[in-house]
Amino acid sequence: MASAWWPCLILALLSGLAASGFPRGPFLLLGKRSLPEGVANGVEVYSTKINSKVTSRFAHNVVTTRAVNRADTAKEVSFDVELPKTAFITNFTLTIDGVTYPGNVKEKEVAKKQYEKAVSQGKTAGLVKASGRKLEKFTVSVNVAAGSKVTFELTYEELLKRHKGKYEMYLKVQPKQLIKHFEIDVDIFEPQGISMLDAEASFITNDLLGSALTKSFSGKKGHVSFKPSLDQQRSCPTCTDSLLNGDFTITYDVNRESPGNVQIVNGYFVHFFAPQGLPVVPKNVAFVIDISGSMAGRKLEQTKEALLRILEDMKEEDYLNFILFSGDVSTWKEHLVQATPENLQEARTFVKSMEDKGMTNINDGLLRGISMLNKAREEHRVPERSTSIVIMLTDGDANVGESRPEKIQENVRNAIGGKFPLYNLGFGNNLNYNFLENMALENHGFARRIYEDSDADLQLQGFYEEVANPLLTGVEMEYPENAILGLTQNTYQHFYDGSEIVVAGRLVGEDMNSFKADVKGHGMDFQVEVTTEKITLWNRAVPSTFSWLDTVTVTQDGLSMMINRKKNMVVSFGDGVTFVVVLHQVWKKHPVHRDFLGFYVVDSDRMSAQTHGLLGQFFQPFDFKVSDIRPGSDPTKPDATLVVKNHQLTVTRGSQKDYRKDASIGTKVVCWFVHNNGEGLIDGVHTDYIVPNLF
Repeated sequence: MASAWWPCLILALLSGLAASGFPRGPFLLLGKRSLPEGVANGVEVYSTKINSKVTSRFAHNVVTTRAVNRADTAKEVSFDVELPKTAFITNFTLTIDGVTYPGNVKEKEVAKKQYEKAVSQGKTAGLVKASGRKLEKFTVSVNVAAGSKVTFELTYEELLKRHKGKYEMYLKVQPKQLIKHFEIDVDIFEPQGISMLDAEASFITNDLLGSALTKSFSGKKGHVSFKPSLDQQRSCPTCTDSLLNGDFTITYDVNRESPGNVQIVNGYFVHFFAPQGLPVVPKNVAFVIDISGSMAGRKLEQTKEALLRILEDMKEEDYLNFILFSGDVSTWKEHLVQATPENLQEARTFVKSMEDKGMTNINDGLLRGISMLNKAREEHRVPERSTSIVIMLTDGDANVGESRPEKIQENVRNAIGGKFPLYNLGFGNNLNYNFLENMALENHGFARRIYEDSDADLQLQGFYEEVANPLLTGVEMEYPENAILGLTQNTYQHFYDGSEIVVAGRLVGEDMNSFKADVKGHGMDFQVEVTTEKITLWNRAVPSTFSWLDTVTVTQDGLSMMINRKKNMVVSFGDGVTFVVVLHQVWKKHPVHRDFLGFYVVDSDRMSAQTHGLLGQFFQPFDFKVSDIRPGSDPTKPDATLVVKNHQLTVTRGSQKDYRKDASIGTKVVCWFVHNNGEGLIDGVHTDYIVPNLF
């Protein structure tokens, strides 16, 4: 798990191997002959294998390519691998005629300088460069003598992220020629158990894929193998070129008996947190859109198409506004408005009418959107239980108003004040993407580049879907200070549906009894009101009413409520936290007693140590001592002295009925009774705990 803190390693440099001066075996004089199939320019790549082992979402990948120079003269052999941008290279070796040359992996800035120097000296070097939306390209070339064999081996690692409810492993397949032995072999091990596993290839029909692909999973293990034959690789039955050119994607998910899972290996821990079934938190969204002259044409049309699709996905409890900037700033409405059907229809008309004009005033556009969100909160125009988001789209650099990137970042940072995230979308290549990325990251968001392709509108919509469903805000992962030495990021502005929070750290010792993870966050919003006559479930001010004559189970917004006719009601939520409310009925004409409710907590060990309240303060063990048992005022009920919380209290022995197993008669339980409404035992006084509703 220590590799979670390794830097991004992006260069493999073979500093000791000259382009034409490496040691080699005897030069083979070869006569003219027909070259076998799969040979390009005298070089045959006869084997490519991608071997991946995934353990607890962490992928260790080894790409091995073997080639032979079948020409009569020395040839340059290239090795190209496209790897995910979130991955990092950990090793690279080059083996020629049995002699292995190890690579020196350097960090980005150092690597670039050494790469340029190596190339100028005629040495073999490889550098990673951006290749596309999800990938970066590693390339290295070497001069290989006639008849010699060369093996390239690249190792890279990646922490797989959960996206829309699945972990995705993305492999680029592009051998450029037919290969006798081509194979992708992936083993997956997940301690929680694998719930689903799939694989697909964008470059091959389902019929051919089915015969070349095997996939299986059972329990904690999964396996995927893709091994196309030469004939299956051909672009047509008689062709000599390969159809293996595209994306090979593996997706899977794990079993989730509880939202959190902690795994401990070799003194390190990883905490995975992905709750399910929680209600979506309403959003207040300020769309800050660049309509400068450079957005003219297809860019603006695609932006409109994306916004129209996004408006279709807005929920009625959401609030929104559009802030347009060019040389100046204009807005659709003066303040945020609710996403009612009427307002959304008006918003569609506004989006369709947007026109490009003028310069690019990023600073004022962002500050107007941020100010609008702040005022909406201050003036109570948006729900108290809601979250705010700024989404900016631009295709260029600021060139009017405040144009200094560092000053814009300062202004935006001060205006947001850490209260909500900023997401920056950079349209095209001609912009300062580093500026957009840094500004987003320091405001708890992230940046995305929108590529100028035919599907740019779908890219924009896809981004919005990632942030459209916040389930929790202000998430904080807490761990005992005396149990850990180091920790990765453990606070998050938002948790989105289908994603996962991952926190890693180093443990102080081997005693796991002192290690406990607590998660704090804001998200669930419900009330359950229970009386002896009826049960009412409130969700965002919308009531659902049931009677004690019902037998029903309701699962709603992360809450499970089960009513057992005339007996009890079981309420469960969160990490298996369960409460039981028992209906105790008495004879209707009884002169004194009336029906009453009993409230019980099941599995109290699932409660956080920070849980308080009248019941919460007793979820965790506490020290007490009973002594000096003596006769009381009632001869059948002795008194004693209870020492608890530095207080000495007089208590009286009696009995209490436990109705959990027998709701009618109950079970007699002997216990000590504290007088004066629990004074000295409970924190504060009993009136502190009187509330109008049960929850």
